[in-house]
Amino acid sequence: MLSGTSYDAVDAAAAEFRFEGREIALRPRGLHTEPYPHWLREQITASLPPAPTTLERVCRLDTGLGRFFGQVAARANTTLTASAAELVVSHGQTVYHWVEGPCARGTLQLGGAAWIAEATGLPVVSDLRTRDIARGGQGAPLAAILDALLLLGDGTRRGALNLGGIANITVRDGHGEVIAYDLGPANALIDAVAAEASGGAERMDTGGARAARGTVDAALLAELLDEPYYRLPPPKSTGKELFHAGYLRQRLRGRPIAADDLAATVTELTARLVAAACSAHRLTELVTSGGGVRNPVLMERLRTLAAPTRISRAEDHGLPSQAKEAYLFALLGFLSLHGLAGSLPSATGARGAAVLGSFTPGERPLRLPPPRRDAPLRLRIEGSEGD
Repeated sequence: MLSGTSYDAVDAAAAEFRFEGREIALRPRGLHTEPYPHWLREQITASLPPAPTTLERVCRLDTGLGRFFGQVAARANTTLTASAAELVVSHGQTVYHWVEGPCARGTLQLGGAAWIAEATGLPVVSDLRTRDIARGGQGAPLAAILDALLLLGDGTRRGALNLGGIANITVRDGHGEVIAYDLGPANALIDAVAAEASGGAERMDTGGARAARGTVDAALLAELLDEPYYRLPPPKSTGKELFHAGYLRQRLRGRPIAADDLAATVTELTARLVAAACSAHRLTELVTSGGGVRNPVLMERLRTLAAPTRISRAEDHGLPSQAKEAYLFALLGFLSLHGLAGSLPSATGARGAAVLGSFTPGERPLRLPPPRRDAPLRLRIEGSEGD
């Protein structure tokens, strides 16, 4: 389960895993999505940077998120698995990712695991980023392990891109090492423009309608592309601590610009960042996923700017675009359950690979299987959701 940087809903994906030698077989069982109730989404908004907050507000939010995640998990267990799940893996809701220059110092995901365990009776794996940061890594993007096992093993110059609030990419470098990093904003700034322009009535640029009506402001785009973060070498990570509505206001400095033109400009920004990465890594294919794939304006600009790189979807490789990150966290929990590392040091910059997460027992004593010695080499998708 997870809630992304756009914090519009909680996604819960059910999956069956088994080992076949050095290969993991994953059978998707479906995705259950529940939008946040308005009051809870408002609490998240009020606690995210650059808004000031209090420990009381953080405590209340942690409890509210934990209870809601627990409800979603219980319903997903009923609807997707006929109450047969053995483990819940919860990423929670990121409220702060502490980065200073090239170094990640800490990260905070809320949604108390005890509430989920209480609601489901199942053991819960949570807090999946901190161990990697404790080893000197970025704690993000964690998608590198799934991308490496599923997409990057056949010799094709292929990359994987997730277009969530932040755009992150996984590729192999010139030495064959897997690297992954946050490119910059994807939906974060687009959503911020839509929300501010509509007085909060719109949470996103649905169907890219605003960007389609608008015209890119070349001067503003050049200024946005001059952001120092983009010049940092990977591994690197970022979030809404940097890319938020106030970030745009600071760069506009009171200059008038129509909301639709601003939407077109930040949409073009994301497409330019992704296209530059495709060129830098000489990709022949880029496999896309995340909420941004539903924005036709963004995807069309990406196809145009990234050519000759072929833009494909996660569905072409067996996983639904909307559910890929949820299946990622299911995989991470499965690895942790068996004592296997879920992080790739070449991707996060950590000193070494780490078994990720903390375990919270369910209604029965926690019993873990014997640790496996050999790390998996491949991930295979079996069937399709619900088969």
